[in-house]
Parts: sequence; structure tokens; C-alpha cells
Amino acid sequence: MEEKKIVKKVTRVGILGNVLLAGFKLFAGILGRSQAMVSDAVHSLSDVFATFVAYFGVILSKQPEDEEHPYGHERLECAASLILGLILAGTGLGIGYSGIHKLIVREELEIPTVLPLIAAVVSIAVKEAMFWYTMYYAKKMDSSAFKADAWHHRSDAFSSVGSFAGIALARAGFPIMDPVASLLICIFILKVAFDISKDALDKMLDTSCGKDMEQSIRDFVGKQKGVEYIDLLHTRQFGNKIYIDLEIAVNGSITLTEAHDIAENVHSSVEHEFPNVKHVMIHVNPADDGHGETNKG
Repeated sequence: MEEKKIVKKVTRVGILGNVLLAGFKLFAGILGRSQAMVSDAVHSLSDVFATFVAYFGVILSKQPEDEEHPYGHERLECAASLILGLILAGTGLGIGYSGIHKLIVREELEIPTVLPLIAAVVSIAVKEAMFWYTMYYAKKMDSSAFKADAWHHRSDAFSSVGSFAGIALARAGFPIMDPVASLLICIFILKVAFDISKDALDKMLDTSCGKDMEQSIRDFVGKQKGVEYIDLLHTRQFGNKIYIDLEIAVNGSITLTEAHDIAENVHSSVEHEFPNVKHVMIHVNPADDGHGETNKG
């Protein structure tokens, strides 16, 4: 229930903030004759849709397991992040196209007024604040979709920095710098879009959780009572959760019940120690001296 309240609160702030800011920047860009600021406004408008996608992705991913989805719905959040990455890429390409068009058709170049400069400063402050606000709750919920949404906010802040520089130089007598700023904004947005999309795909393709995380799990399991060593440890990401396949070696002379109790303790302890671990599948082998990955001295 608490997570649902946070999701709704972050979504409301994101949508309201982006709508107001996009309207202000669009007004400033058109009235102030700045292509860079108009591009910046389009970026903010794309964030409105991005926030909606993040909201529905998180809500759907929290649904409990059912007969058709026995492993849950966590990957829906990855799908939402991938969509956000594609939206961001499309926005960046659109901004880049507009900038190139302005550079080719030189007679369209105009000297911006001071209004877009003011809009750029306001945008930088507001979007950076929205980044930190959204990222705080994204980390609290461990939500990849809202982390992607937060980066949408920061990319908008950085694009406003580019807009400010381009507009300032255009006003200083270099009107070509206004569309050049749009191209720089395009490149930055495409880089962020790539990073978000890659992270989403990694989590959808059963990618391991990384050597550092696996070593932490290995060290923890090796210290559990009754575990002689670890024969095998595989991890895979499932949305923002982790599944573990584990083979542990125990004393071969103990009873089946005792071996089961050791495995059950490892299972519960790992899930308690590492909150992102959704399930541990454990196979128990009889210990064989001189073998195994983690012998206990």
C-alpha cells in the first residue's frame, strides 16, 4: 500500500511539473525565437508520456503471481523501461533533425530574445530538482522504470544547459549556435536512451547480477552452518529481482532431514540478507574432500 502511494505521488509530480515546464518553454521558445528552446520544450513534453509509461509499468509489475505467470510480473517494469528508452531516442532524433534542418536552411536562423535564456535557467533548476526527487523514491522502491524516468528529468536539465549555451552564443552574434545546441542535445539524449534500453534488455535476458554480487552471495552462503563448500552458483535477473541456482556440499554422513534443514536455512538466510533475491533453488551434494569452489578451512 505504501509503495502505491509513493508511485502515485511521484507520477503526479512528474506529470504536473513537465506539463507546466513544457508549456513555459514552448511559449518562451516561440515568442523568443529560439529553436533550441522549442526542442527543449518537446523534450519535456515527451517526459509526460514517459512518466505515464513508468507509472503503468511499476503498477503492473507489482501484481502477484498467477497461473499464467507463476514467476510474477517483474519484467513488465523492464518492458516499461525499454519503451522509455525508445521514446527518449525518438525525441532525440526529432530534435537532431530539426537542428540539421535549421543549419541547412540558413535564412531561417534568428537571434533569440532574452526570454529563452530565462526559461533555460528555470528549466535547469526545476528538472534537476525533479531528478533528485524521482531518483530518491526510485531507489527506495528499487524501480528501474522510475530510475529511467528520473534520468529523463536529468537529460532534460542537461539539454537546457545546452540550450542556454546555444542561446547565449546566438545572442552574442553567432545565430548558428542555436541549432548547433539542438544537435548537442540530440547526442546527449541518444546516449541516455541507449543506457536505459541496454539496462532494460539485460534484465529481460536472464543476465547474471554481476561478479561482485555473486561473490557477496558466495561468501555469505559459505559461512552458513553445515555448508562445506559451494559446487555451483548461477544468478539471473528477472526485472529488478534475482533468481539463484545453487549447489551446496554438506557432510555426506548426515541424514536427509539434516541436509534438508541446512538447505532450508541457506534458502531463508539468503533471501533475508539480499532483499532483491526473489527465490533460491538449492541442490544438495555430498561433500568430497579436495573438490568444490569454496572449501571451508
